Amino acid sequence: MTTASRSLFFALALAVAAAAPVAAQDGGPQLDKLTLPDGFSIEVYAPDVPNARQLSLSPNGTLFVSTRRLGNVYAVLDDDGDQKADRVLTLDSGLNMPNGVAFRDGALYVAEVNRVLRYDDIEAHLDAPPEPVVVNDEFPSDRAHGWKFIAFGPDGRLYVPVGAPCNICDHEATTPIYSTINSMNPDGSDLRIYARGIRNTVGFAWHPETDELWFTNNGRDRLGDTQPADTLHHAPEPGLHFGFPFCHQGDIQDPEFDTRPCSEFRPPAQKLGPHVASLGMRFYTGDMFPAEYRNQIFIAEHGSWNRTPEAGHTGYRLTVAKLDGDKVTDYEVFAEGWLEPTNEWWGRPVDVQVMPDGALLVSDDTAGAIYRITYSE
Repeated sequence: MTTASRSLFFALALAVAAAAPVAAQDGGPQLDKLTLPDGFSIEVYAPDVPNARQLSLSPNGTLFVSTRRLGNVYAVLDDDGDQKADRVLTLDSGLNMPNGVAFRDGALYVAEVNRVLRYDDIEAHLDAPPEPVVVNDEFPSDRAHGWKFIAFGPDGRLYVPVGAPCNICDHEATTPIYSTINSMNPDGSDLRIYARGIRNTVGFAWHPETDELWFTNNGRDRLGDTQPADTLHHAPEPGLHFGFPFCHQGDIQDPEFDTRPCSEFRPPAQKLGPHVASLGMRFYTGDMFPAEYRNQIFIAEHGSWNRTPEAGHTGYRLTVAKLDGDKVTDYEVFAEGWLEPTNEWWGRPVDVQVMPDGALLVSDDTAGAIYRITYSE
């Protein structure tokens, strides 16, 4: 397949995925279909947040929520402190796939496909947000894997990924910013590549004790229903290469790009399910859940779109990767039920956010809602 053919296929596949039917999109959340471990409960925190994607919480308790398809950015407010949202305000609209949101020093940062914006003193102007400042507009404009998850690291720098503009391709020599995680100063200066060989990450976080970066990665398509796996990675230092497009899940040589062996690259910390579309992830730092979950990684798996009907869909769930030091010792399902037994789905988890009281919020871009998971003995 030529490069042009691959690009055309990926564009068509992206359109099909965006238009894929769901079982109960108009019916809203169906919490009675969700299962969690004993002692855990789930409720709707905010029922009307269309296409809710990444979550970012300010120290004052304002929850900022992005979208990908709709082009909106929201502020979700719990005015009376009853752990339920009272207002959902649209801060901006008509943006170019504003999937990424991050908050720092009173300002909201929003990542579009090709640029990062900053809304200064945003919490004082939620009803009439200021015009955004363009922080950096040096990113590629490809919409394929162009939506971005952003977050500030412990070093005070803003981390911004650039996905591969394809299913499988090699741009390292010509456009090295593709398939990377980058960092820059809050003012957009000093943009530099932190990690390479990453097909598309839409979720990352830093270990609360070591300050080391961990991230999820979406595996390539068109190698079958059962491979390659999506992956969880550990990047304790800059300059590491994680294999794309030459090697997948640490041990599958790509049939089209097989010039560099898997032994050259850093393997994943954990193989996740194939095609599960692992997105947002956070370390659990609250005190509400049992101690076994402390500093463990919750992952939102958005769900497959391109497995054959015979294989059935996979993902549509929350999972937990449990660590011992920097090693993953267990990977298990935590919450599921967004995928129906009929192989249709009514919701798709996107991101997670630990709240000050220890509850865990979950965004759902299909049901258009944000959930709140709590624990009680």
